[in-house]
Amino acid sequence: MKSFNLAVIAGDGIGPEVVAQGLKVLDVVAAKYQVNFVKKNYELGAAFWHKTKAALPDDVMNDLAKADVILLGAVGDPSVPSGTLERGLLLKLRFGFDHFVNLRPARLFAGVKSAVTNSNNIDFLVVREGTEGLYVGAGQVKDEGSKSELATEESINTYKGVERVIRYAFNKAKVRPRQKLTLVHKNNVLVRAGGLWTRVFNEVAKEFPEVKTDYLHVDAAAMFFVTNPDRFDVVVTDNLFGDILTDIAAAICGGIGLAASANINPTGKFPSMFEPVHGSAPDIAGKNLADPTATILSIAMMLDHLGLVDAARDVETAVAQDLLNRKDSKRGTDEIGAAISNAISKAVA
Repeated sequence: MKSFNLAVIAGDGIGPEVVAQGLKVLDVVAAKYQVNFVKKNYELGAAFWHKTKAALPDDVMNDLAKADVILLGAVGDPSVPSGTLERGLLLKLRFGFDHFVNLRPARLFAGVKSAVTNSNNIDFLVVREGTEGLYVGAGQVKDEGSKSELATEESINTYKGVERVIRYAFNKAKVRPRQKLTLVHKNNVLVRAGGLWTRVFNEVAKEFPEVKTDYLHVDAAAMFFVTNPDRFDVVVTDNLFGDILTDIAAAICGGIGLAASANINPTGKFPSMFEPVHGSAPDIAGKNLADPTATILSIAMMLDHLGLVDAARDVETAVAQDLLNRKDSKRGTDEIGAAISNAISKAVA
């Protein structure tokens, strides 16, 4: 029997609720495929910070490094200063474990209505660079609090960082039916960073003659995500642009409550991390209102990453069927999780 060490960070707000339902689904599909997940819970988040004034101590980080994969629920609470958990926990994990790929699928499931587009054939991937750009924290503030205050944020882009995420995106594109890859940047204004991304993209493209390539400025891409999402197959872009575009992608696919993501270290040197992207939503925490579908789809991505492809497809199929049957019915967190778990159980039988 295959066995994997799974680190679980339920986190804040609705995180514990959606993670609980995700783990129920994981247990069902793991039993079907005779896979063992050894789970270890980490009480990280707002409560831990209030108790220790630390978001992620180094000894906990070192322990997390022993896991095969990480499941994260949500991070953030209004009782904690803004940025404390986001940078001290979430970004520390991404940067410390070199999650240089943030993978976000955009798929409009049958039965789900998009609020912003008439397209019903949306199925593309966004490959967002995860460890460089504006999110590295480079910059400074001078004369803070005065009328002469100066604040700078520096976007750091290296050849190594750009090349490896672009190569990952090309490898994704070549195995998809449409074999198309679109680079998104703003190289007419951000001539230094954009120039690097464009040159590297064109260099790597020579090694993948089967992949059709395309380029869009980020503002045009944002427009086409809404007006013509069918044109996209795989998109590769930098950290900030990817952060913004993937929320647009979630909106056109039924909302952020269905949006899954993976923070991947393709080398396997460190554990990759899988999480829904809806945030902690403290206003509905504990009310059985949160949709656990994004967490369950993130678990499907985790299974795929671990090479459990058939198990991942089973989870996706169960989610697709649930979304098709759901229509306008109002069900709570527990009911949705149970419906998807039961669908997989019935398929086992």
